[in-house]
Amino acid sequence: MNDENLNTQELIERISSSYGVTTQRALAEVLGVPSNSISTWIQRNSLPGKAIIKCSLETGADLNWLMTGELVNSHLRDEPLLKGKQLYDEIMANGGKLVLRRLLDAYGFTMQKELGDLLDISSGTISTWIRREYFPGDVVVACALDTGVSLRWLATGKGEMFDSQPEVVTSSISIPKKKLVSGVLNEAGNWLMDPALSAVDKSCLVFIDGVGHSWLVNTEAKNIANGRWFVNIDDSYDVYDISRLPGGKIKLTNPNVSFECGTSDVTPFGAVLFTLEKHV
Repeated sequence: MNDENLNTQELIERISSSYGVTTQRALAEVLGVPSNSISTWIQRNSLPGKAIIKCSLETGADLNWLMTGELVNSHLRDEPLLKGKQLYDEIMANGGKLVLRRLLDAYGFTMQKELGDLLDISSGTISTWIRREYFPGDVVVACALDTGVSLRWLATGKGEMFDSQPEVVTSSISIPKKKLVSGVLNEAGNWLMDPALSAVDKSCLVFIDGVGHSWLVNTEAKNIANGRWFVNIDDSYDVYDISRLPGGKIKLTNPNVSFECGTSDVTPFGAVLFTLEKHV
């Protein structure tokens, strides 16, 4: 994977620093790759996805720091139980369908085509991952940075899908955060907000993070009225613009569907106070 904004030389230096080695030969040995691989990555300015994942999980180096150099200290997380070849073998054993399933869940997709369209990867390439039990390290790195899911979970399937959130600062209030994944709400820690954003009691607020949008929801509101609502239909959550109709019926509309049903067919989770649109 090539990236014109990537400086592979600096990336290799950060990986070397995390392992405490000073030569390309020593780095190749700890990564378990041929001795000429390091110089090839630098010459081609290519992203060594598997090496980045291995380094982050094995040394505790922060993934964002490895990629961008924006953090001072690379050792920010507890050491994992597995190290070295055992860890590498575990990652490689989680290729193909296993890692693809977690990639889809992280983005909230149900189809391979959605992932391919988002990352501009052909369906043939994704099918090759499955057929060859391939582990797409560069895609895993991009997904972890893009969605905020745990790199350990994404690479190995172990641990929680989302890491613990930072502690609350006194100038903000903390409310529950949930991740909408294929119609299911998953716990995702807390979300910090300026109390001026809403006068609603914070105990009634929930921040829900989706693929293209996020919503601040007032869960105290249960009597469906005209407006935007977060609702459950047949055990699947989604957001709809709702209009009340005569005869106890409502019309539900979102970018994907529009239909009418009875109010008894819908279980309100809460009223949407505002919507955040992502531009990526």
